[in-house]
Amino acid sequence: MALEVVEFGGQGRPVVLLHGLMGRATTWWPIARELTRHGRVLGLDARGHGRSDRPPDGAWDPERMAADVLELIEGLVLAGGPGSIEERGPVALVGHSMGGLHALLAAAARPDLVRALVVEDMAVDLTGMPAHTVDDMHAWFSAIPQPQPSLAAVREAFGHPYPEAGDYMAECVTERADGYHLLTDVSDATTIAAHWSRTAHWDAVDSLAASGIPVLLVEAGQSIVPPGQLATVAARIPGARHLRIEGTGHLVHAAAPAAYLDAVHALLART
Repeated sequence: MALEVVEFGGQGRPVVLLHGLMGRATTWWPIARELTRHGRVLGLDARGHGRSDRPPDGAWDPERMAADVLELIEGLVLAGGPGSIEERGPVALVGHSMGGLHALLAAAARPDLVRALVVEDMAVDLTGMPAHTVDDMHAWFSAIPQPQPSLAAVREAFGHPYPEAGDYMAECVTERADGYHLLTDVSDATTIAAHWSRTAHWDAVDSLAASGIPVLLVEAGQSIVPPGQLATVAARIPGARHLRIEGTGHLVHAAAPAAYLDAVHALLART
């Protein structure tokens, strides 16, 4: 299965950006440019997103998608070439939503390859989520007609109640002869989200706690995460920082880029 990797520029130790559900690596563009001061910045299109293929074996579970991230990191850090492992890596992992979960699982599995971790507005335990929530998400995405006649129409359709969501989704469509279509199949996205409601990942949190990796947990003011959960995660990881940014929805880095970047710059500058 081919996975798309986007190069954003910069040199030195890698910084790997992981996008959210229905997204793609290029949604990180404004943030990625600011992070090039910390190293070579790359983004991964998750399987079934952007230009990456759907999995031939139907494996959408978080652990398999985190393994995709580790395959990328191992290629960056462990592959042959000049320099020691210290010069090429380890990497900083920065993930939003779905990508935050994959980043957390990858760091917990291979802490030797990760120097810092940022998780933005993603729960580690949604097993208490109402059973209808995933169905509601599928219904919401499916209710928005495809194709849309223009990018402006895409922004309008997805930009309520948060305009930044419209800009985000305008990056996640492809133009065909009849208009703009979502790059990710809604049924695939629903399958991915259904995994979150079945499995908690507190074991990965405990592995991180033992790893010594510096961790930043960013929470939206109007978060999708169950109340108090990210604070609990931070309390279980020595030295982890929990930052709640008021006045933001799920796309914290797009709604409040200055506050978000201040926190991420501070983390990466000391790792």
